[in-house]
Amino acid sequence: MPKTKQKANVLANEIIDLFPKKGRVLLGTGGKSMIRELGLDAIKAVVLDVLSGRNLRDSTEMLTRKRIASLNAATFFMFLKGQSLSNDFIEQLTIKACNGLMGRHSKENRWLLQWILGLNDKAYQNILRDKPELLEDYSNRYKQVYEEVSSITESEYGNLSGEISLSGTYKANIDWPFIIHLLGTIGAQTLAIRGSEKSTYGKLFERLILGSLLQILGFHLIDPDNPKKTKKVFWLSSRGESRESDATALFDAGKGIRFDIGFIGRGNPEISLDKVSRFERELDFGKSRWYMATVIIVDRIGLKSRIQELAKRIDGTIIQMSMAYWPKQVAQVLSQTVGLKHSLTDMPDSEISNYLKEKMNSVSIEEFIPNN
Repeated sequence: MPKTKQKANVLANEIIDLFPKKGRVLLGTGGKSMIRELGLDAIKAVVLDVLSGRNLRDSTEMLTRKRIASLNAATFFMFLKGQSLSNDFIEQLTIKACNGLMGRHSKENRWLLQWILGLNDKAYQNILRDKPELLEDYSNRYKQVYEEVSSITESEYGNLSGEISLSGTYKANIDWPFIIHLLGTIGAQTLAIRGSEKSTYGKLFERLILGSLLQILGFHLIDPDNPKKTKKVFWLSSRGESRESDATALFDAGKGIRFDIGFIGRGNPEISLDKVSRFERELDFGKSRWYMATVIIVDRIGLKSRIQELAKRIDGTIIQMSMAYWPKQVAQVLSQTVGLKHSLTDMPDSEISNYLKEKMNSVSIEEFIPNN
C-alpha cells in the first residue's frame, strides 16, 4: 500500500477507534444486524401492526428514532473521548476525516468519516461528484465555515465554556467549535440513517410480512432448489427468467400463487399495474407445470383508480394493506383461486385481531431474515 494511503488509514483509524463498539453495531445495514439490535419481539410487533392495517412507516418510526438516538449518543461519546484525550481534537477532526476518506474503508466506517464532514452518501455524490480529489478543498471550506459560525455565535450569544465528565473516566472542555462540529456530525448522521432505513426497512419487512402471512395461512417455507414437498409450500424472492416475484406459493395439483408486495401509495397506480402485468401465468417447477394466480399487495389505492378492474383482466388481484385485516381478503382470494380452506376466510372481523396476535407468537420469523 502506498505510504500516503497508509497514513490516511492511520489518521482515519484514530477517529474510527474512538467510536464505541456497542454503537458500531448500529451502523450495520443488513437484516440480521438490524434484527439482532432491535430484537425479534419488536420486529414481530411491527409485522403484526402491518397485518392489522397500520402503515409500515408509522410502525417503524419508533425503531428508527431508537437507532438514531442511540447513534447520536455514541457520536457524543466519540467527541467527548476524543476531546478528553487531545486538546486539539476538534482542530484536527476534519483533516483526519478528509485524509481518511482518501483510503479504503468499510461502508460503515466511510459513513462515520463522511458525517464528520457534514456529508451522507447522496451529498458525497452530488457535492463532490464522487471525486476524492475534491475532498481537500471541500474540507478546508467546511472547516472555515464552522470557524466563522463559532466566532459569530460567540459574539451573539456569549462565551461558552465548561467541562463534561463521563463517570470520571473522560473529562473534556467544551466550547462553541466543539458543539457546532458535534451537531453538524449528528445532523448528517440523522439524514444518512433515515435515508438508508427507508430502503432497508422496506426490503426487510416485505419478506417478513409475506413470510409471516403465508405461514399463518398454513404454507411452509422451502428451499426451491431442493424441495422436499410441493404441497402448501412457499419460498421468498425467487427469480424467474423474465421477472422476480417477492414470494411464490404452491398449493396443490398444479395450482399456485405469485405474490408481489410493495409499500406503494395511492399516487403511484401505474407502478402497481406494471407489477401486475409482468407476472407470467404459468410456472415450470420440478416435473410439473403450475398455473399461477397473481396477488399484488400495496399500501393503498386512490378511490378513483381503475387499477382493480385492469388487474382482473389479467387474472390478477390487488389488495390494499391500508384495509383493516387485509389478510382475511388474501385468504378469501386464495379460497376462490386455488381452493384454500382457512379459518380466516369467514372469520368475524371482531375476532381477527386476537387471532393474528396469537398466530404471530408461533411464526418462525427468523427463517425469513436474509443472510446479509
